[in-house]
Amino acid sequence: MLVIRRRPGETFVIGEDVEVEVLEISGNQVKVGIRAPREILVLRKEVHLTRTENRAASEPPLAGRLETVLDRLRRRTPLAHARGSESVSEPRP
Repeated sequence: MLVIRRRPGETFVIGEDVEVEVLEISGNQVKVGIRAPREILVLRKEVHLTRTENRAASEPPLAGRLETVLDRLRRRTPLAHARGSESVSEPRP
């Protein structure tokens, strides 16, 4: 990790297109301004993590994973009970 000391009003550059300026320092908070092209997404880390988790949770399960779960469920359920076979006693009238 590169550590850079800056005072309010001073800037640093990331790559060719991103400029970060220290706007204000107050107690244990630092306010920064970021100049970047619109196509570069700039997010706070906690927003990025939440966004990533939400996307992962909203994706449908992979077909292979779904088949694996179904396979396991089929093995746990005896076929006679699952199909309603004759070996299952039914109540008499």
